Amino acid sequence: MKPALINAHAQQVLQAVQGTIASHSPDADLAITRSWRRCLDQHQLDPASRRAPNVLEHPRLQDHRAPLEHIIAGAHWQMGNLHQQLGRDGHVVLLTDARGVAIDSVFNETERAQLQRSGLWLGSVWSEEYEGTNGVGTCLVERQHVTIRRDEHFRGKHVGLTCSASPIFDASGELLAVLNLSSVRDDLSLQQHFQAVALTHLSARLIESWFFLGQDPQRYLLRFHPEAGFVGLLGEGLLSFDESARICSINHAALDLLGLSRDQVVGQSLTMLLETPVDQLMSQASAQSSVCWPMRLVDGRLFYAQLREPTQPAPLVTSPAPMINDVHVCLEDPRLQRGFTRALRVLEHDVPVFLQGETGTGKEAFAAALHRASCRAKQPFVAINCAAIPETLIESELFGYRGGSFTGARKDGMIGKLEQADGGILFLDEIADMPLALQTRLLRVLEERQVVPLGGATARPLDLRLISASHQDLHACVAEGRFREDLFYRIAGFTVQLPPLRDRADKGRLLDLLLLEESKGSKIRLEAGVRERLLKQPWPGNVRQLRTCLRTLVALSLEGRVTQDDLTELLPAVPVTVALAEDPLGVSERQTLLALIEAEHWHIAHVAARLGISRNTLYRKLRHHGISRPG
Repeated sequence: MKPALINAHAQQVLQAVQGTIASHSPDADLAITRSWRRCLDQHQLDPASRRAPNVLEHPRLQDHRAPLEHIIAGAHWQMGNLHQQLGRDGHVVLLTDARGVAIDSVFNETERAQLQRSGLWLGSVWSEEYEGTNGVGTCLVERQHVTIRRDEHFRGKHVGLTCSASPIFDASGELLAVLNLSSVRDDLSLQQHFQAVALTHLSARLIESWFFLGQDPQRYLLRFHPEAGFVGLLGEGLLSFDESARICSINHAALDLLGLSRDQVVGQSLTMLLETPVDQLMSQASAQSSVCWPMRLVDGRLFYAQLREPTQPAPLVTSPAPMINDVHVCLEDPRLQRGFTRALRVLEHDVPVFLQGETGTGKEAFAAALHRASCRAKQPFVAINCAAIPETLIESELFGYRGGSFTGARKDGMIGKLEQADGGILFLDEIADMPLALQTRLLRVLEERQVVPLGGATARPLDLRLISASHQDLHACVAEGRFREDLFYRIAGFTVQLPPLRDRADKGRLLDLLLLEESKGSKIRLEAGVRERLLKQPWPGNVRQLRTCLRTLVALSLEGRVTQDDLTELLPAVPVTVALAEDPLGVSERQTLLALIEAEHWHIAHVAARLGISRNTLYRKLRHHGISRPG
């Protein structure tokens, strides 16, 4: 799109949000107005920006695809069918995850280049945070079907698109994915437009129903509708329950038919809904139910139903994946999500967890989140930093002591951290700094599950779970003789590698969380460009350094506004100097890029051709090295 048209659209957006002119149409959707305000107030986006789409590299894309492979496999056929019904040309069908990353696509291969220029391809990030008002991003926020027509997009770069997006929910009501249809055609008739919207919504519901029907094969599945002929069709209610008649999951159609909310139904007995006796209901169950039979609700309404019996036996021990719903910590990076889920699972089975990560990556926060999510959440969480306590005191801190055990000891003694953690979780941070002699005592405690305080004679039983952490490589510490090998194998039952802040996929969300915590409820507005610069920083001190920086910025802010000048005083020229010092190969690449791009007078296509890479790859390298066109 031409720069003049982009700028004109940007001016229209700004004037509409500021209320100086009427919005783009008399019947403007309130969802679009809300989205435009979010783009300006929360995300500080520039509607005139012509930056390239944000596209994830293949390894990070796989991290987003892997948890949804079962969805992709089932949805792809439906996506192809949708694309075919619309005539193929000028359309692309995207499936994104709940963070707006495109994980699957269907398009006409001859249109690949055009669609890639628009960002409509695998790995592209379509959250509002990155791309402003658009079908996927706004659907994720509004949690309902949305259609964003051409100039309803926030960014002028996208006004050539018409996008229709529908959410796909799982059986528990969590937003699982988004099905999006984007058109680059400008000749769609009103009838074609309505057809595209209707088919997209229908396809999303079909995918959602297919997913629901495939879940919980060890549960009973009840299908119902007031009309017998609608059982087995798209508008049917779906409900699963276990052998005790406890309702496990329910779809949106069922909630609408019943006139109830999810909280009123899930976890309750089926008897709360039915006048028909449950044993009579169960007698109708079959593996391949095809016949509808009447079922009466407690309010007297008559429904027709089919009941599918479990298709596989329930497992002897069920261990569902825990929901990560902790407002105190950000774990939206796929690696952190997976690590947290697996760590919690083994911790509940008394397997020690070891956290490896650079200084400041949030190891204690991660450990505390594990505690809050565990079955021991109401029991103590005791943390001790082995590097922060003098070597002469760490033994008494850990094991405690009896009164009068040594000169300076309290008369009544002291309970050590190990005993304080009894029944709960003990977190030993920087365990590599623990003296060797103390390592021997700790190993004995972990093996025998009892502790003897200094100066004491009686062992006290212990029941605790252990999480330890270090920024050092424990394998190297063992090889150098600084850490006992037998203790290493005892504490490293399951290792989680915490990525440095510079490599995390959820930096934006983490920044928002920390800013909210440090502002203590006060409204803080980041001036345009501040957020982007914060996200581009290498942060050698990781989350700890970012938190300190945000705390300082909040203190410096006037009338709740953080400016570029505030940030410059705090972080003078850090992105370049630090990155270059730490990455000599990066220095060489940066210098090469600068030399070529100046020689070609910022002609991106020529630079990409000389390097033998795509323009999108070149754009990513420019962003990585902080290279931007002057002016």
